[in-house]
Amino acid sequence: MSDKTVVRTESAPAPFQGAPYSQAIAAGGFVFVSGQVGVKPGESAIAGGIEEQTEQIFANLAAILAAAGTDLGRLVKTSVFLQNLDDFEAMNGVYAQQVGDNPPARSTFEVAKLPAGALVEIEAIALL
Repeated sequence: MSDKTVVRTESAPAPFQGAPYSQAIAAGGFVFVSGQVGVKPGESAIAGGIEEQTEQIFANLAAILAAAGTDLGRLVKTSVFLQNLDDFEAMNGVYAQQVGDNPPARSTFEVAKLPAGALVEIEAIALL
């Protein structure tokens, strides 16, 4: 008997450079999505500014959540990592459009560096 289920979809990027983590894990009525950066499935380079990267992140999150049997409307918590907190307003504009009128709880951090030169990374927890 397994207490957790690995969630995997080709509609979102595979773990970065083959790193040992899953796109998401479903457990205990929740799905825990690993941090997503603005890379398109099947590609390795990140393109665009903060808005484009945030939009791609939400496309990746939506694909992973769909593979788990849930969606963005069931998000309960996100963590946003920005390389530069000056990008907060631009990221937040895209974020607000994606999460709707009942946004999840959220933490936002400025970090020194993100993978592949990303400007933003978002991890998420959603209800199944």
